[in-house]
Amino acid sequence: MTGTMKPMTMSDGATIGVYHVQPTGKRRGGIVLVQEIFGVTEHIRELCEGYAAHGYEVLSPALYDREEPGFEIGYTGPEFKRALELRDVHPVATSIADVQTCVDMMKDKGPVFVVGYCYGGSIAWFAATRMTGVAAASGYYGSMIPAAADEEPRVPVILHFGRNDHGIPMDGVERVIAKDWPNATVYVYEAGHGFNSDRRDDYSPESATLARERTLALFQANGG
Repeated sequence: MTGTMKPMTMSDGATIGVYHVQPTGKRRGGIVLVQEIFGVTEHIRELCEGYAAHGYEVLSPALYDREEPGFEIGYTGPEFKRALELRDVHPVATSIADVQTCVDMMKDKGPVFVVGYCYGGSIAWFAATRMTGVAAASGYYGSMIPAAADEEPRVPVILHFGRNDHGIPMDGVERVIAKDWPNATVYVYEAGHGFNSDRRDDYSPESATLARERTLALFQANGG
């Protein structure tokens, strides 16, 4: 199932693009899939379609559309620098609000889950600790999570970190583990940052497969 980018109005009145994929077969629930800093890239769209193949309706908001409509960029050099610039000027609170809007769009149709990667991994954590209407969340290598470890998750959440991630030191991950929140499970993989993406140097197919299996199992255990 191939998705489409649709304009949707957010809670602040802004209209942004949201990649929407309908589920294959019987609908299990909804997923809001939160982008990396590089935008709703081909990789993110493929992830959306992968979850749709498992029976989920998927929405992936283009979070940076207010700053740069249609933003989609590569992983290296000047493109990487531009992605960092947008990350730094775009308010995290706006990303949280946009994901909440997407959750609200689907919550009357069944359980809604949040999964996020890189920047989106942090937003997935905030989905579990701050948002409403979320059944469970899965966050991949979110760099903001260690600093927000004191926030207790309201719903089940699993976190995926790479032991060799130079951007997220293990002492920060260990701080999250030490909180021992009843609703949070932290997995550490023998991999680096971005291990889920086959477009990146740190891609680890074994880790990516295992993390995906754990994510789907979490969602299915919580109504999906």
